[in-house]
Amino acid sequence: MGRRSDHTRDELEELILAAGHALMAEQGFARFSAREVAKRIGYSVGTVYNVFGSADALVLAINTRTFGLWADHLRAALAVAGDDRIRALVEAYFAFAGDHPNLWTAIYDHRLPVGMAMPDSDAEIRGALTGIVSAEVASALGEPADGRAAILARSLIATVHGHCAFALTGSFAVMGEERPMEAALARVNESLAAALQHR
Repeated sequence: MGRRSDHTRDELEELILAAGHALMAEQGFARFSAREVAKRIGYSVGTVYNVFGSADALVLAINTRTFGLWADHLRAALAVAGDDRIRALVEAYFAFAGDHPNLWTAIYDHRLPVGMAMPDSDAEIRGALTGIVSAEVASALGEPADGRAAILARSLIATVHGHCAFALTGSFAVMGEERPMEAALARVNESLAAALQHR
């Protein structure tokens, strides 16, 4: 039987989120279950739905937590980076995905149901990652972090993401690419060099 009064609502939210995040890290999105989260914390699945509203809302919150950890990982890498901050950024992107493959892929495997909007608080946390990249791209170009630098940053994220996804799934290995991170970095540097030439 579930423990109906052991925790406040805020404590329950954190308990569920922590357990859900751990389960996602262990089993991935395809095997994720709100019922298993409830079982791990000793509450009924109804309690999970009462706190988060739905399984989709719980997964959204889990993925937002992953975004926050990912952004922290990039900041930590940049804090000790040498002169080549772009390399540090790309390496950190690959490292986080490689260290947390289930959490990383869950971000992209989950789709919000039609009609379900992402809360502003979640969007802000997720947007921090793009903001970090935009700031580094802007610095490399010697331009403000909005406008052209922000547009280029989004394209470069897509480039690095594609290389990273191919590396994690083994697609690059099948294609004979043995250094996907270096390939991604090369494409990023080429794009930055081209942007500098066309200022």
